[in-house]
Parts: sequence; C-alpha cells; structure tokens
Amino acid sequence: MESGAYGAAKAGGSFNLEEFLKRPETILRLLSSFFALIVFACILTDGYVSTPFDKEGKTHCIFNSNIDACHYGVGIGVLAFLGALAFLALDVYFPTVSNINTRKYIVLSDLGFAGLWTFLWFVGFCFLTNQWSVTRPDSFLTGGDNARAAIAFSFFSILSWFPLSTLALKRYKMGVDDFNPNYTDPNLSTASPYSSYPDAVSDNYQRPPFTQSAETDDGYKPPAY
Repeated sequence: MESGAYGAAKAGGSFNLEEFLKRPETILRLLSSFFALIVFACILTDGYVSTPFDKEGKTHCIFNSNIDACHYGVGIGVLAFLGALAFLALDVYFPTVSNINTRKYIVLSDLGFAGLWTFLWFVGFCFLTNQWSVTRPDSFLTGGDNARAAIAFSFFSILSWFPLSTLALKRYKMGVDDFNPNYTDPNLSTASPYSSYPDAVSDNYQRPPFTQSAETDDGYKPPAY
C-alpha cells in the first residue's frame, strides 16, 4: 500500500494505469461489480417465471414464490454494481485530492459502504438459500440453474466486499504518515532572542554629563550688583 495521506501518495503525482490495475482494491472492486452483475442478471433473466400450477399464467419469484427474495437480490445487486464502479472512479481521483479532510471523508464512506454491503450480501445469501431450500423441485420448469448461480455469487460477493472493508479500515487507521498535528516551530519554542549580526560592533560611546557652569581660560567673572 502506498505511503502518504490515507494510503495514497501526495497530490500531484502522475497516474500509472498498470500499477492502478495491480492494486488489491482495484481487483476486488472489479470482482465485486462482476459478482453483483451475475446475481441480479440471473434473477432478472429467469427469476420471475410462471408455475405449472398457476392457471392464470402469472409470473412468480423462483425462490419459493417469495417476491421479496427476488426484489432483495436484484436491489442489492444493482446498488452493489453501481457502488463498486463509483468507488473505482474515486480511486482514480483520490491521489489528486490535496485536502486531507476530503481524503478522510472518501475513506470513511468507502469503509461504511463496504461494511454495509458485506452485511447485506450475507443476509441476501442466507435469505435466498433459505427460500430455495423450501422451494418444490416441480414448482418451476426452468430457472433452477440461474437461482443456484445467484446464491453462489451472493456468497462470493461476501468474500469480495469483506476484504474491501478491511482495506478501507487499514487506510483510515494509517491516516497521514508525514503530518504531525503536535508539530511546533523550533524557533518559537526556544526562549533565547535572535542572535546579533556577526559583524556588528557594540557602541560604547557615553554622552558626557551636562555642566551648569564652565570655566573660561581668561578667568572672567560677571560683575556683582
């Protein structure tokens, strides 16, 4: 991980695409977006199907006809896909940010989003698995493979978002490496005055005291009246 402010180099450096693609955050975000795409695409493709027992021909959610299960999988999948791409774009923009507080807020939002979606994917995996386990095998003619794929990639999403949250936490704890808030100017911390100019010569001249009367050489004295 790069050194500097919150895991990134100081602002003003050049962008290196090869190094950026090798970063663990970049790899995990690409995997997270891919897994999320698989989940909501599988549900949207074959998650809403008709059952042979429904004479009206209405579509039902393949997960035990629980429409909430399909809505949940599609919802968190779409938001996870968009969120992963958004934070991937922020990773590109992050090294150009010179304001320390702005970097801090970006890292905190990354930590919060990754932690939240780790939890939501865990709930989604448990929810979809539970609903699929009680689904009758003869309830739907098609869509079984897509349902199992959605469950599998929900689990894979947990494995991709959890490391993202730990990396964001590490970046937040790293903070600013080269900034010390307790720094004091050494010139202000010393009590000694500024040194005098080395070539200066002290002036020892003293003005002679003022005398009220002065004696003259001719011995003249003013007349008394």
